[in-house]
Amino acid sequence: AFIPVFSLRGQAGKLFSPLAFTKTFAILGSAVLAITLVPILSSILLRGKMRLPEKNLLTRILMRLYEPVLRFSLKHKIIVLLIALILLGVSYFPLSKIKSEFMPPLNEGDLLFMPVLLPGASLTTVMDIMKKQDMILKSFPEVEMVVGKLGRAESATDPAPVGMIETIVKLKPKKMWRKGMTRQKLINEFNDALMIPGVSNIWTQPIRNRIDMLATGIQTPIGVKVFGEDLSKIEEIGIKIENIVREIPGARSPYAERIGNKPYIEIEIDRKEAARYGVKVGDIQHLIMTAIGGMNVTTTVEGRERYPVRIRYMREFRDSFEAMERIFVPTPSGAQIPLSQLAVIKKVPGPAKIAGENTLPYVRVFVDVNTDEVGIVDFVNQAQKAVSEKLDLPSGYFISWSGQYEYEMQARKRLMMVVPVCIFAIFLLLYIKFKRFSASMILIFSLPFAFIGGIWLQYILGFKFSTAVWVGYIALFGVSVEAGVVMMDFLVEYSRKGTNIVENV
Repeated sequence: AFIPVFSLRGQAGKLFSPLAFTKTFAILGSAVLAITLVPILSSILLRGKMRLPEKNLLTRILMRLYEPVLRFSLKHKIIVLLIALILLGVSYFPLSKIKSEFMPPLNEGDLLFMPVLLPGASLTTVMDIMKKQDMILKSFPEVEMVVGKLGRAESATDPAPVGMIETIVKLKPKKMWRKGMTRQKLINEFNDALMIPGVSNIWTQPIRNRIDMLATGIQTPIGVKVFGEDLSKIEEIGIKIENIVREIPGARSPYAERIGNKPYIEIEIDRKEAARYGVKVGDIQHLIMTAIGGMNVTTTVEGRERYPVRIRYMREFRDSFEAMERIFVPTPSGAQIPLSQLAVIKKVPGPAKIAGENTLPYVRVFVDVNTDEVGIVDFVNQAQKAVSEKLDLPSGYFISWSGQYEYEMQARKRLMMVVPVCIFAIFLLLYIKFKRFSASMILIFSLPFAFIGGIWLQYILGFKFSTAVWVGYIALFGVSVEAGVVMMDFLVEYSRKGTNIVENV
């Protein structure tokens, strides 16, 4: 029964393969002990006259409860079969109401708040917004500590723009929260208090975010990637998808990346003016590179360590358009000429970044989902339908849905292929054991009835369908077959002896 679990790949395989191996080795170990150690211990410990099962108090109680039900069932076979079929049919109601997701959300205890600003936002503006948001979050009585971070390291291992903030919100223990406050209500209150024009809020969890980023590059449960050749066109399509998804129930702060309109400073050297003052173009370029990009001029030795010393303008001057125009360029005569007289300095819009996958540039649309309101898989199905109806993609452009939905579809597709094969294999094993086609078919066709209780209990408890739930149903499938084999073994044995099966049951 656990063969389908072994077939899972990716995150689902990493999560559930240890469970399947543990159960398999436990069954193997119990089988070995049953034929080796148990007989020895029985001969040592079980001495004297054995009590009949009928004399056991618990057994007598169970038999008194079971016998009238069994007699009624055998006497009114048609009624019992109709009741079972009706229950199976009625189970479609909770089955249709249960939502779907990849994995039940893990409560890490802390939250990760990731607001995103437009590409043109300056470093000072982003810092001010981060400080205000941290103060607002800290004002909630459920919050213990808030730590914000913006930008990225100097290396290219974390390509986060300046306009993306990462704030870890450490929450107090649940017993210290306000009465009636839940995690989802708290996130909703946070989100309402942090609504700022031009800022898109994304809520996730620290560990979950790192896993999603490493696997798909999407830091939200659901993401849409728009592929195409023209950067402005894929950005336009991403904004349209953002507006469409925002109208779907359960969507929370969808945001399409704005990769364009980032201001770049372009310096075009006037060669005629440079020649008139006798300044070489290379000297001007070298001066600009030193003032803005910096240049290592020497190395300082601190004990056994060496550090390069770089000179360049302070950030306040590098970010100032007017300060750059006042950069003085020395001439051969010793005069100092402002850069504005030797070059045309202007700001031009350009892409904030260019992300590529499979040789094509793409833009991401981040979508956070209120999982209390809708399941992730159900949400994506609605979103895909809405996007296909309201958006016409030009030739050469396409979209791809990513995130947890992608994992769920992969796991579901693999289970849909493997589970029927396993059921057929179990049927063959049952037929080999009982040598009767009817006995094997009875056990196989009884499986849907074993799921009735599980479906109703799942509906009452409010659990969504997920890979974890399907693994549980696979285990239920194995237990059901095992119990049926025990019962059928006795029935087939009585049938071979020629005795009345009803009387023996």
